[in-house]
Amino acid sequence: MGWEPFQASCYYFSKDTMSWRDSERNCTGMGSHLVVINTGTEQDFIFTRINGIVTGNQETNYYIGLIERETSGQWRWVDFTPYNKSIAFWISGNPSHQSNDNCAVMGVLGKQTNRGNKNWKNVLCSKPFNRICETAALRF
Repeated sequence: MGWEPFQASCYYFSKDTMSWRDSERNCTGMGSHLVVINTGTEQDFIFTRINGIVTGNQETNYYIGLIERETSGQWRWVDFTPYNKSIAFWISGNPSHQSNDNCAVMGVLGKQTNRGNKNWKNVLCSKPFNRICETAALRF
């Protein structure tokens, strides 16, 4: 209930906010994980979906399953899919090199912007934001 199918996955778009770690625990508790974006098509689907939820001019941020390892400075996905810079949708100037901004969000305004689907930015992991969970779609 509340999950939306797309291709081989189902997605849950939260209405409440949590830290990144609590968001990942919440997704795990539902048998899923924070979303791992593997293609431009998947990014476009998620962007279009959350862009339709958000209203007004205030940006709404959704945690995704991308985190920077503090020791190495390397980004990694929660399911250990290799991070590929060519399939990354960072807002210009991101990821920034702020020492504590180690978690990624998808930021969406309620109206279309000129940045298109490039809407990832890195943030402080303890900030409360919405989340997007992903799980494999069941096939019958």
